[in-house]
Amino acid sequence: MIQHLLDGILTGSYLSLGAIGLTLVMHILRFANFSHAELLSLGAYAALVCDALVSGLAPFLAVKLAPLSLTGSLILAILVSMVLTGLSALLIDRLVFKRVREKGQELSMVFASFGMALIMRNVIGLIFGLSPELYSRDIAFATILSRDPLILVKPDQVFVLGAALLLMFALHLVLSRTTFGYALRAVAENPSLAQVNGVNLQRTIMAVWLIGGGLAAVAGVFYGISHQLIPVMGRDLVLPIFAATIVGGIGSVYGAVLGGFIVGIAGNLALLILPSGYTPSVPFLMILAVLMIRPHGLFGEARA
Repeated sequence: MIQHLLDGILTGSYLSLGAIGLTLVMHILRFANFSHAELLSLGAYAALVCDALVSGLAPFLAVKLAPLSLTGSLILAILVSMVLTGLSALLIDRLVFKRVREKGQELSMVFASFGMALIMRNVIGLIFGLSPELYSRDIAFATILSRDPLILVKPDQVFVLGAALLLMFALHLVLSRTTFGYALRAVAENPSLAQVNGVNLQRTIMAVWLIGGGLAAVAGVFYGISHQLIPVMGRDLVLPIFAATIVGGIGSVYGAVLGGFIVGIAGNLALLILPSGYTPSVPFLMILAVLMIRPHGLFGEARA
């Protein structure tokens, strides 16, 4: 059980990062962006390409950072992927969502996000093929923390969890200690009133896409480090990410973090009583439970 709990915490770390961007978009722009999970795939594959390019141009960065299986080139590739994915999210908004938003067709934005998800998923599959990809083919040995019960932890897992928590703490400082954080909350509550008080609405929306895309890229890379890269990983992650957002409360960054860990832990603990083929239904059941018991989530606020 302890092993499943630790695995659930690891899963929750990248689900939380993915849910943060989704909850910001849902709260600021007020639409469910079903293409957000595909940004995880985009970021993961962007890091894969950047890692190969950096390794070829600077072989000294392709050395493993023991005891991790990661290399210096991959760390640099993650940073580049955050920028590229954030810009891609901004470009998608400019080309698709902004045009629909300006026409006042909120429901159409949901359908547009479905279409973008299908386009992104199939383009990634067309470019990279359907075979799984790995950042490193070296065997990563786990450290035995306990033999009774048996508890195994890989150094990469510790890195993923630590880096995710560090990013969450950095975002907390930005939201709670900076003018941008105050402006973001103002726009979320009342966009018109925020504009009257001098908040640049368009810049705030741009920042939301950049932050959400950047965090989605990191979440996708961390998923790839923990598992493997496949073109349909966005399809597999969209339900857990939405579950994390709904459980935590739409619009609450802290709720998204907590919701991600709750969904991750619940999904792994479910393996104790359910066959592995049934575990994808756990996020769906959690969404149903939250909608019936507390529709606005743990940290969300009920809207009139």
